[in-house]
Amino acid sequence: MIELISTQQCIACDKCILVCPTNVFDRGADGLPVISRQSDCQTCFQCEANCPADALFVAPHTHPLPEASFAHDEEHLRRTGLLGSYRRDIGWGRGRTPAAARAVGPALSPSGPPLIS
Repeated sequence: MIELISTQQCIACDKCILVCPTNVFDRGADGLPVISRQSDCQTCFQCEANCPADALFVAPHTHPLPEASFAHDEEHLRRTGLLGSYRRDIGWGRGRTPAAARAVGPALSPSGPPLIS
């Protein structure tokens, strides 16, 4: 479930708003997205996967976590590498290797052996 939007890292690109299949976000008065309908979140991770600034954290739960949870502590999420971690784990973003390429190994790598000899 979507738990946090980093106002420090968000670049107001609106990608999270555009890709959310359940319309969880609204644009705040400051132009930054806000979580308006958290209970509608399907935990699909599309917002976090498409955020070019790694400014979102979606917890792998289907219910909101308590306010005292680590999921609402931006500094903790940043320090532990959880902020934007889904995007990193799937290999999206500049300088990252897509997860599919990592899964099959060097066969898809430009420097690896060709798939067909």
